[in-house]
Amino acid sequence: MAGEVTIRRVRRRDESAIARLWQALSEYHVALDDRMPVPAEGAAERYAARLIERRNDPYTRAFVAEIDREVVGYVLGAVVDLHPDLFQHVESGYIADIYVDPAFRRRGIARMLLDAIRGWLAEQGVQHIEWQVAATNPAGTAFWEAVGGRPVMVRMRLPLDGA
Repeated sequence: MAGEVTIRRVRRRDESAIARLWQALSEYHVALDDRMPVPAEGAAERYAARLIERRNDPYTRAFVAEIDREVVGYVLGAVVDLHPDLFQHVESGYIADIYVDPAFRRRGIARMLLDAIRGWLAEQGVQHIEWQVAATNPAGTAFWEAVGGRPVMVRMRLPLDGA
């Protein structure tokens, strides 16, 4: 049985774990739907490096879930500005990614990660959080609905290659 889950801010030493988890997240999405973007060679390492570079950015925050010194999940969120010159200003948050290694799921880790990013966003004065979930990801949709998420917009795609 694995040890206790610790949720903490991302550190430089987490870079390779973040790369591994992001690659798994990307492969998971492609397996769900071949229309999802396929990661380019070296993308996981570039993604992780960028996340680590921005770990002290005042508008971005990443947390990891750690069990027995192993990073098993992460969440990345940001404070976003939704065209203040066009819409009434509302402090908004965006969750770019949340992922837990499948071997560690069904233990509440994703909720812990969500609570961490939600707490940080609330401290920033954010009034609501938005995210995207793949239309072909029923487990992801069920998670977001279980934590109180409700659809606002549907993102659609029309291929122009005649398919």
